Amino acid sequence: MDERIAKLIENIEKVIVGKTEPITKIITAMLCEGHVLIEDVPGVGKTQLVSALAKSVDGIFNRIQLTPDVMPSDIVGFSMVNQVTRELEYKQGAAMCNFLLADEINRASPKSQSSLLEVMEEHQISIDGNTHVLPTPFMTLATQNPVETYGTYHLPEAQMDRFIMKISMGYPAYEDELRIMENGEHSSNRSKEIEPVMTTQDISKLISEVRNVKVAPSVRRYILDIVTATRESQYVRLGVSPRGSIALLRTSKAYAYVNGRDYVVPDDVKAVMSETLAHRIILSPKGKSAFENNEQALEGISMTVTSPVEAE
Repeated sequence: MDERIAKLIENIEKVIVGKTEPITKIITAMLCEGHVLIEDVPGVGKTQLVSALAKSVDGIFNRIQLTPDVMPSDIVGFSMVNQVTRELEYKQGAAMCNFLLADEINRASPKSQSSLLEVMEEHQISIDGNTHVLPTPFMTLATQNPVETYGTYHLPEAQMDRFIMKISMGYPAYEDELRIMENGEHSSNRSKEIEPVMTTQDISKLISEVRNVKVAPSVRRYILDIVTATRESQYVRLGVSPRGSIALLRTSKAYAYVNGRDYVVPDDVKAVMSETLAHRIILSPKGKSAFENNEQALEGISMTVTSPVEAE
């Protein structure tokens, strides 16, 4: 593993115990300039993970607690007249930062959710005919609770498609939870241990290095074969879009880089496939009866695709 990334993971693990895999996947998304949706039950450390990542990088971190009364202007900002100059002035919203934590994103109204579409796709904000470019790097990390539906709004497919990864934390292992319980008695002290170990310039340099990771034609075809299989499967009503195939290519390159390689192997594709593609498909009635969730369906569909190594 790259020494700089290993140091970043180690720093985050001062607070987040036993979750190396989710931490690695979020860093993978960051290195390909993507956004992450963390969906899990309350109390497993979703918000704390995002906060630890943001504190580990010397950048601007903004958090907005999304509720039904949050307005789009709270997120993207607004223009108001300067009483002295009589000209419009832009007042920044929460999105003008390097790391945006959109906590409980499914509790915001569809109107407020849609204000994030341009922000996430184009890394800019357009208000009153003016475009305001977001800082580099920029990453949206959203959380939501999949269990409770009262007072929530379903995220539209256009919004889901803009998240390069959807990650679940999961319950900790027994021994890890013992450590968490011990740390919980001194949680305020543990959070103070997080100090920046990277600058935004370091992240930008890593992002540029990820772009140079090589992908063989056979691996590219393997990615496209998986995507095509979701479109042709009888278990899927809506398959993965071209944005999804590009996303899987980008996350595979970033995951290979995180693991110290400058080239992608089929195992890299398999490692990030579920987090990158599962939230982009909609199961058919037959798929819902055959599989428990999207992840299982995607795993079953991918088994029908021959990887380059298996072909040899």
